[in-house]
Amino acid sequence: MKEIIAFIRRHQVPASKKALEDAGFNALTIQSVEGRGKQKGVGGWAAEVDPHLNPLLQHVNLVPEAVMRWIPKRMLTLVVQDNEVAKAVDVLIKANQTGHIGDGKIFVCPLEEVVRVRTGENGPRAVS
Repeated sequence: MKEIIAFIRRHQVPASKKALEDAGFNALTIQSVEGRGKQKGVGGWAAEVDPHLNPLLQHVNLVPEAVMRWIPKRMLTLVVQDNEVAKAVDVLIKANQTGHIGDGKIFVCPLEEVVRVRTGENGPRAVS
């Protein structure tokens, strides 16, 4: 089994959720997070809402030591069987890819063990 962690734009959550549900991935956790990537937060939330602002905002004079910009994102987490990883990742890419900086990142991590608390079931049975 694998854990898929995706960081996406806030306004893409409904489309991502629907795409995952349509593909058969119903179990999902969503968290509000803030962070920054290679762009170091340049553009801020305005560029998150409208990626076309990125080229304009890159030339704004900021004092790097005085400004730490965090971009609000949503973190989606889902657990899938090994043979479903490519499908889930593809669904997330199709739902979130705009071609602009800030489209997000997807991480695929191995899961050593999964246990359903209610029944004590473990392994693939715990998430099916």
